[in-house]
Amino acid sequence: MAERLIVIGGDAAGMAAAAQARRRRGRDDLEIVAFERGHFTSYSACGIPYWISGLVSDREQLVARDPATHREKYDIDVRIRHEVVAIDLDRREVTAVDLDGGGEVREPFDLLMYATGAVPTKPDWARTDAAGVFGVQTLDDGSALRKWLDGDPTPQRAVVVGGGYIGVEMAEALVLRGLSVTLVERDEQPMSTVDPDMARIVTEAMRGLGVDIRTGVGVTGLAERDGRVTGIRTDAGDLPADLVVLGLGVRPNTALAEAAGLPLGPTGGIRVDRRMRVTGVPGVWAAGDCVETLHRVSGMPVHVPLGTHANKQGRIAGINIGGGYATFAGVIGTAVTKVCDLEVGRTGLRERDALAAGFEFVSVIADSTNRAGYYPGARPMTVKLIAERPSGRLLGAQIVGWTEAAKRIDTLAVALWNRMTVDDMTALDLGYAPPYAPVWDPVLVAARKAVDALAPR
Repeated sequence: MAERLIVIGGDAAGMAAAAQARRRRGRDDLEIVAFERGHFTSYSACGIPYWISGLVSDREQLVARDPATHREKYDIDVRIRHEVVAIDLDRREVTAVDLDGGGEVREPFDLLMYATGAVPTKPDWARTDAAGVFGVQTLDDGSALRKWLDGDPTPQRAVVVGGGYIGVEMAEALVLRGLSVTLVERDEQPMSTVDPDMARIVTEAMRGLGVDIRTGVGVTGLAERDGRVTGIRTDAGDLPADLVVLGLGVRPNTALAEAAGLPLGPTGGIRVDRRMRVTGVPGVWAAGDCVETLHRVSGMPVHVPLGTHANKQGRIAGINIGGGYATFAGVIGTAVTKVCDLEVGRTGLRERDALAAGFEFVSVIADSTNRAGYYPGARPMTVKLIAERPSGRLLGAQIVGWTEAAKRIDTLAVALWNRMTVDDMTALDLGYAPPYAPVWDPVLVAARKAVDALAPR
């Protein structure tokens, strides 16, 4: 008799696990049912800002595999607009609600894959029914925002609350749509994913693109009239808006897991082992933005909600569910983003992370260019390295610059992953040609500077 796998969550981690399990176990050996509360499966949430801006013309370009493809190609019973509301580990069943039809179903399972992702941080002041207030977490969210932007009257003024990746990317998207954009950030700078000295470069570049950035400002409420948002209230005064986008970060979506008795770690994510099995709960796996994982540099548990990790973790879970063997090696926090032509990359630890982990370290900043200085189109690039003292081991890196900047972070990520020292890095055999790099690549310039900073005085 075939075993039954229930998947909760139809995006990256859940459907990667389902597809991998199906590849390893035939239709007669494993029945797979996947529940997804939204209208879409296997889509790129990271691409939503570029669809909002118009750089991506068609929403369907963001969908890697629709429900019909999962059903027909992989024989996965995908049930969209179904939300799982309870897990009974003793009875080995889930309860799901049909969000359109209103009915309730109970489905038994032998194996369970929990992949509910993350939910947006939403303070009390943001809990409103007023039209014109949006999160950008799912493709359904993006569809609602696009409809508002294309509606009548056309919004002219937008406020983005929060200066993380989503906030910065949405500010760019709305500028490209022709709106007047104000970004409000409670901290002293946006982009807290990099150190303050690097974030200042991002801030000035964003202001140069026309974004009105208000830092050190806390939002206290929304202004509404006739059921529509008209602005936000802050501790520094009111700001008018026809549109408010919330980019206040996310947390693991684990309410259902916690109610079922699945173990949570100190980050609030589900605790899993290297094979993505939920700790101490046989037959249950979890992956993606709802789990915590190990940071390979600090050795501490972290919650890093990125589609790259969700896809890898889902694949690993599916291999193991299918009878194979695979492990997830942890993360180092590599991420890139852009604001128009300005590119930002980071990997490993920031200064405050290194301090919290107990490292002694040096930090260096090296200014260079993306190409040979005499070659047309050469633009500034700033590289920051953090290295352990006295070993010289690379602990973290950040890059801010114009074209060809962000992907250089991958070179530093490989060095970090393999525990290289900055002295090792000075000998890296990197590609050189004037259209692509100076004779001394910015990565090598920064590594040499870090070696000098580590030298005994």
